[in-house]
Amino acid sequence: MKKAFFLFFAVVLFLGACKSRETKQQATSSKNTKPNVLFISVDDLNTWISPIDNFSNVKTPNFDRLAKMGVTFTNAHVQAPLCGPSRASLMTGLRPSTTGIYGMTPDNEIRRAGNPTTKEITFLPEYFAQNGYHTMGIGKLFHIHAPDSVFNESGGRVKGFGPYPKKRLVWDGFGTSKSKENKGKYGRTSTDWGAFPENDTLMPDHNSVNWVTERLQRNYEKPFFMGLGFLRVHVPLYVPQKWFDLYPLENIETPPYKSDDLNDIPPVGLQINDLPMMPSTEWAKESGEWKKIVQAYLACISYVDYELGRVLDALENSKYADNTVIVLWSDHGYRLGEKGTFAKHALWETATKAPLIFAGPNLPKGKKIDAPVEMLSIYPTLLELSSLPAYDRNEGVSLVNMMQNDAGIDNSYALTTFGMNNHAIKKDGFRYIQYEDGIEEFYDHSLDPNEWNNDADNPKYKTQIEKMKEFLPKVNSKWDASSNYTFQPYFVEQKKRVN
Repeated sequence: MKKAFFLFFAVVLFLGACKSRETKQQATSSKNTKPNVLFISVDDLNTWISPIDNFSNVKTPNFDRLAKMGVTFTNAHVQAPLCGPSRASLMTGLRPSTTGIYGMTPDNEIRRAGNPTTKEITFLPEYFAQNGYHTMGIGKLFHIHAPDSVFNESGGRVKGFGPYPKKRLVWDGFGTSKSKENKGKYGRTSTDWGAFPENDTLMPDHNSVNWVTERLQRNYEKPFFMGLGFLRVHVPLYVPQKWFDLYPLENIETPPYKSDDLNDIPPVGLQINDLPMMPSTEWAKESGEWKKIVQAYLACISYVDYELGRVLDALENSKYADNTVIVLWSDHGYRLGEKGTFAKHALWETATKAPLIFAGPNLPKGKKIDAPVEMLSIYPTLLELSSLPAYDRNEGVSLVNMMQNDAGIDNSYALTTFGMNNHAIKKDGFRYIQYEDGIEEFYDHSLDPNEWNNDADNPKYKTQIEKMKEFLPKVNSKWDASSNYTFQPYFVEQKKRVN
């Protein structure tokens, strides 16, 4: 009898404990049922990282770590191969051809009364705030940092892309634009390379990660949206010596290059690619600097990889580890000698393709998708992953069904725009480019992955080219009054001409 009583008492205690735990979990769940979002931007990062191209045996263990946590898109493309319009497109959810934001636009001028498409737009972080999220951001997220009051809590951004030595290490930033005939036509670039400063703690990105780490240790009444914008690998390609030491010069590969590659490029394409302030590939070869530039870029990638690892460690050691969606993206690719120069600024593959990785609850782990997709999809994808209502102004499509079920892979494409009415389409292993004067480029990547032979006039591809044209935008807005790109003479002239 006594034994039965103790058994009954133990069962009651056990059921009561279970009920208490269930009630506590329900309370916690009802308080914060939506996932947090960690939104990570890396400036000027091309696809050389190990989860995608693994170029020259690049060392990026933390990019690999993130890729194993989720889904890597190996064929993601930006909406503009230039940071300002690319980021404006991602944050508004609208194409450059819709907004007319083709150049650099001050953060506070992206949404303005004079632009009918953006005057009432809701930026990505704002949409989360309007739907019950606490929003935070630090570093380069929009072109500079962010428009005023976009984040509930802002860590700001260190001005420029320093730290800088007292004197440049190699490149003066002017190049051949110092010549009299080009005086005033071209600006000065931050392009330079070499080991500087002495240690990681002097890098602005290190302090940004410190800020994120500290906030991941806090308690929040709401789910959070946290943006982190890395400045590297943007030029100058300066990081401490230890990152250069990972890449001995004798082991460095250089990208594929053909000296007569531009012979079949249309005039507008050549004008866009006219960048004398940047080192040319021929100069880099003759001076012996090509491998050194590549080494510096790889060193910068590995430095960012280290800082990414610190972020992943902080998240893993926080209470938010199991309920946070991560997205990592870059604003465009970067050419390291391809097509004759060291720059973004083009509608070719190496300028438009950039990393895109998602990880989080309910997503596959270690999956790769090779279909072409757009950075424009980040906005609607994050909304769906966070169980938020779709925003009807978004021009991109959510990638959730593709990640979970491979849906839409066969029909996916990517559209990139550079200036008014200059577009590139990536679909089915082909790239089609149409410039404002109607002249075209076409590349079959199965036969010509380096885009060395313009097959726009090849009758073999006539049907395919007509199919690609269907994806060109129907709207090509004039330049927004606040958007400019004075760095490149072609865009200065185009804005004057079309407006």
